[in-house]
Amino acid sequence: MDGLPPGYRPNVGVCLINSDNLVFVASRLNVPGAWQMPQGGIEDGEEPKSAAIRELLEETGVVSAEIIAEVPNWLTYDFPPAVKTKVNRLWGGEWHGQAQKWFLMRLTKDESEINLASGEADPEFAEWKWTSPEEVIEQAVDYKRPTYEEVMRTFRPYLNENGIAAKCKSSKW
Repeated sequence: MDGLPPGYRPNVGVCLINSDNLVFVASRLNVPGAWQMPQGGIEDGEEPKSAAIRELLEETGVVSAEIIAEVPNWLTYDFPPAVKTKVNRLWGGEWHGQAQKWFLMRLTKDESEINLASGEADPEFAEWKWTSPEEVIEQAVDYKRPTYEEVMRTFRPYLNENGIAAKCKSSKW
């Protein structure tokens, strides 16, 4: 894949917004208190855009979403040592962290499609909610926070256009 940094697992992320201009996040079952946007690995031969659509479906059950924008470059984050050991054993690799292509998507139907157990044998998430971009950043695990800040900064022109920025009290993003 073009521009993929070596040593990083190829991954996609989805910033899903609803008609009220809020961002979808879900709490991880294995990391209490950690909220994140949908994300997941890119399979061999799969294009990032297709992977984003697949991951959104697998993790949330959502099929009614349109892609609005894409972060133009790969964003990376490094795993903390304890996480790195665990994920490398799980994924059978030697990854420093993940390189992600992020997509901004809008939910085109109502939230009744959302089902955290829809495509996963072992669901990743306990619960979900709609929140502001500022809260997305604040509630992310520490090592993902800089990536989330960059995602929100990149999508800011689209989010401002939709009125999301008006709901935020901070200019951090």
